[in-house]
Amino acid sequence: MATTQEPSTKQDILNYLLKRSQASAQELAGALNVSPQAIRRHLKDLEADGLIEHEAIQVSMGRPNFVYHLSREGRDRLPDRYDEFALSLLNTLAETVGHDQVGTILRKQWERKAEEYRERLGTGAIAERVANLVKLRQAEGYMAEWHPVEPENSEDSANSKFIVTEYNCAISHIAESFPSVCGHELEMFAAALQDCTVERTHWLVNGEHRCGYLIQGKEG
Repeated sequence: MATTQEPSTKQDILNYLLKRSQASAQELAGALNVSPQAIRRHLKDLEADGLIEHEAIQVSMGRPNFVYHLSREGRDRLPDRYDEFALSLLNTLAETVGHDQVGTILRKQWERKAEEYRERLGTGAIAERVANLVKLRQAEGYMAEWHPVEPENSEDSANSKFIVTEYNCAISHIAESFPSVCGHELEMFAAALQDCTVERTHWLVNGEHRCGYLIQGKEG
């Protein structure tokens, strides 16, 4: 039994740290319903493997508390790395035709993607389309979720607001070398939801632990 449970628990720890940015052993034990002793053993193994790191936080005159977060290698281990070949291809294109031409290619790609999203989302209520957008992103390797900012009387209200959060980036390697793709991604969401405004609230590239988007129906 233990041989099948432990890998799952370790993966649960990595997923939790991805979503929460950092956590203590006690917090992880409570969230995952695992004993603190077992959690500490898993944390020790994950740190030995270089997948997580810890830091001490002094909260009083007593012993320091330890909080854990993903290392760069830990992020790379999660299922969000489908971009290595694409990055290699883009670098080859940049060497061949130049960065400006690659930028044009990337814009065309996102325009096509936005059209695909728009067709698949349909013309239902904003909440329904936001939920379907998140499902599409999840199918593409993103750990994504959404929630309304506040309860609305009608999902069709022009004032409806929703937050879409993505805790990983399936194209992070590409974004590091070609940062324009992040701007295209924002444009892509806005084009897919043409009756909405889309604003970026959080950004992995800026060192935050998630990308966040505020989606709001346009008035009038």
